[in-house]
Amino acid sequence: MTLRVAKFAIGQVVRHRIYPFRGIVFDVDPVFANTEEWWLAIPAEMRPRKDQPFYHLLAENAQTEYVAYVSEQNLVPDTSDEPLRHPMIANMFERGADGSYRAKAVAAN
Repeated sequence: MTLRVAKFAIGQVVRHRIYPFRGIVFDVDPVFANTEEWWLAIPAEMRPRKDQPFYHLLAENAQTEYVAYVSEQNLVPDTSDEPLRHPMIANMFERGADGSYRAKAVAAN
C-alpha cells in the first residue's frame, strides 16, 4: 500500500463534495483508521477506498455542529470565507486577520 501525502492541512476549511456540510480539519489519518462497522454502514456504491487520507473535521451543516470522519476523495476546499460556528473551534484554533485558522499552541505540563 502506497501512502499519499494529505491534500488538506490541519486548520484548513473544507466542504463535502456531495453532502451539504463543511468543517475544519483537526486531525488526519494517512489511511482509514475507523471501525469496520463504520465503513460497512456506508452504502456500497458510495463507500470510499481505505487507502487514502481520512480527515477528522469539526463539521457543521445548516442544523447542527458535530465531528465528522471523511475520506479525501469526498472533500474539496471551502472558498466561501464564511466563518465557522462550531463551538470547539475556539478551543483548538485561532483565526487570523486574513480569515485563516491555525492550531493553538498546546501548553506542556
